[in-house]
Amino acid sequence: MKNVPFKGIIAYPITPFDENDTINLPLFRNMVEKLVVTGSHGIASLGSAGVMPYLSDDEKEAVTEATIQQVNGRIPTLIGVSNLTTERTVHHAQFAEKAGADAVMIIPMSYWKLTDDEIVAHYDAVAKKISIPIMAYNNPATGGVDMSPVLLKRLLEIPNVTMIKESTGDIQRMHFLRKELGEDVAFYNGSNPLALAAFAAGARGWCTAAPNLIPELNLDLYKAIEKNQLAEAQNIFYKQVELLKFIVAKGLPRAVKAGLDILGEESGHLRNPLKPLTEKEYEEFRKILIGIKN
Repeated sequence: MKNVPFKGIIAYPITPFDENDTINLPLFRNMVEKLVVTGSHGIASLGSAGVMPYLSDDEKEAVTEATIQQVNGRIPTLIGVSNLTTERTVHHAQFAEKAGADAVMIIPMSYWKLTDDEIVAHYDAVAKKISIPIMAYNNPATGGVDMSPVLLKRLLEIPNVTMIKESTGDIQRMHFLRKELGEDVAFYNGSNPLALAAFAAGARGWCTAAPNLIPELNLDLYKAIEKNQLAEAQNIFYKQVELLKFIVAKGLPRAVKAGLDILGEESGHLRNPLKPLTEKEYEEFRKILIGIKN
């Protein structure tokens, strides 16, 4: 595959804040380091888990630089550069490339519903301004735009767009991509509860915030898939599926922060309007997470 630097477990750190609502960059670096040393195959900052839409341009650039500097070339880096306007998306994509990112990820954010032609033109405009590969990110739950399989196929005709992250939770989308584009298509699962099914459909990797909490199980699942050990993969997946469903249902930043608290690790603060889990939710999650660890 040409210009496809990622496979396996691509881990997403959250963006922690201090009590003054400033990004806690030293803590962020520690979080990234943990994801690297526990075996993640790639690091992706400024996605949904990293509350990218809640950050200013300067904050996004600080997180971008901190990510790339901390990883220091040990594994590939993927930086989210999405913005409502094409001009700002180009700006962040160029900044990420100059900082040393291996690829950028773009979700078509929109206030008004975008047409397919507008989305294609948006990606094409960014692609023409950078030389590193682009991952097209489809997540209508957060971006407000659902890119159809037909549209995703069009995007892959843009030279720099070499990867698709599919997060609708519809496994048939992945089967369509594999069937229409062949085994060389690089698509990635962004729907945590579909991890096993997505690998079975031919996903090249799993984009997930779960390695902040259960890296061993996430990596073991991928290892079993690589070895074509279906029964073992099922067993490993069933151990973590309740947690995967929970973190999606409660929101990745909230849930990962709570999980880190439960594990006794520093988690920082959330940025308003996000609030921590309720006491009931926290206790429910504690039982899930401690059950897995035991």
